[in-house]
Amino acid sequence: MKKNATIVDIASALGISTATVHRALHNRDHIKSATREKVLQMARNLGYRPNRAARSLSLKRKLRVSVNTLQGTTSFWDEVRAGIECEAQSCNGAVDLEFRTYPRLGEGEEEALVAALQAEADGVILFPSRPGKLRSWMRRAAKSEIPIVCVAADVLETGRLAAVTIDTKVSGAMAADLLGSQLPAGGKVAVTVSDFAITEHMEKLNSFEHTLKMFYPDIHLVSAIEDHDMESETYEKCVALFRSEPDLAGVYITTEASGPVLKAARHVGCLKKLRVVATDLFPLLMDEIRSGTVVASIYQQPRVQGSMALQVLIDYLMEGDRPSTRLTLAPHLVMRGSMDMFLQRRDLETDLAQARHLSHAASSRPLTPENRIARDA
Repeated sequence: MKKNATIVDIASALGISTATVHRALHNRDHIKSATREKVLQMARNLGYRPNRAARSLSLKRKLRVSVNTLQGTTSFWDEVRAGIECEAQSCNGAVDLEFRTYPRLGEGEEEALVAALQAEADGVILFPSRPGKLRSWMRRAAKSEIPIVCVAADVLETGRLAAVTIDTKVSGAMAADLLGSQLPAGGKVAVTVSDFAITEHMEKLNSFEHTLKMFYPDIHLVSAIEDHDMESETYEKCVALFRSEPDLAGVYITTEASGPVLKAARHVGCLKKLRVVATDLFPLLMDEIRSGTVVASIYQQPRVQGSMALQVLIDYLMEGDRPSTRLTLAPHLVMRGSMDMFLQRRDLETDLAQARHLSHAASSRPLTPENRIARDA
C-alpha cells in the first residue's frame, strides 16, 4: 500500500495543529477563510485524500473490522481475540468486530478473507497460515484500500499494513539455550512445528538449530516434526519419533500443541528422561511445569498481540498513522519458580487494562475523528 499524505503531514507542512487542518478539510466553523484555503492547497500539493473508513466515520458510521483467526486447540487464540475485544472497548462503540474463525490450519481461511472483502470490511486482522493461497487476495485488499494487519504470522509482498508477532528468532535461540543448559553432556533433540510454510515457525526452528551449532556442538537436532495443528497427527508422529529415537534427550515444542506431544511421550514411556521446552501457557501445561515435567515455556503474549493489532489498524483508519511494517514483542520465559508470580502479574495487568477501557468508555463521548483529535491535542 502506498503511503498517502495524512492530516499530520499537512499540519507539519503549514506549522499548524491537526485540529485546525481537520476543521478546514471538513469545512467546519470558526476557521478563517485564508487558513482554509492554505490547508486545501497544501492538501492538493501533497496528494492528500481521506480513506474510505475516515469518510464513513465522518458520516457517523461505525468501523467494521473483520477478525480472521484460527480456532486453536488451547486458549492461545481465545487470548488473541480477547485482546482485540478489550482494545475495541476503548473505542466507545465506534468499532464493530466481525469474527470469522476457521477450524484448522489452511481450512477455511481463504474463504474467510474473501467473505471479509465481499462484505467491504474497513479493515482486517488476519492470521495467515497459508501464504500461497492468501497472497493474491491480500493484494486485492490493498488495491481496494482495505488494510490488513497480520497477527502471529506474516506474509510479505502483499501490501499488508503491518504484522504483529513475537520475536521468533529470540524464541528459538532461548529454547536452544535452555536445552543446552539442561543437557551438559549433549544428546539428541527434536522440534515440533505446525507448518513449514509458516515463516515464523521456520524462523524458530532455524534460530534453534543455529544456536545449538554455535554454542552446543554436542547436542544434535535429529528431527523436525510438522503436525499441521492436528492433535491426532501430532500424537501419531511423536509416538513414531520416540520409538525410533529411544535415546532422545530433549524436545522443543514451538506451538501450542504441548498436550499431544506429552501424551505420546507418556505412552512410549520416555517422558521422565526428556527435557521439554514448550510454548505459551494454558491449564494443562501449567500443571506440567509445576510438576517439573516441562522445564519451561516461552510465552508469546497472545492478548497483547491481539490488542496491538487492532490498535495499529484503528490508528491507521481513523488518523492515517502508519506503523512499522513489523511489530515484534519480546517472548517471556516462564519456569516453575516464577510461574505463579508471572500469572498474577499478567492477570493484574489485564484487569487494569480492562478497567482503564471501561473508565474511558464511561467518561468519554462517542469516539469520532473530531473527538479523537480533540482528545489527543
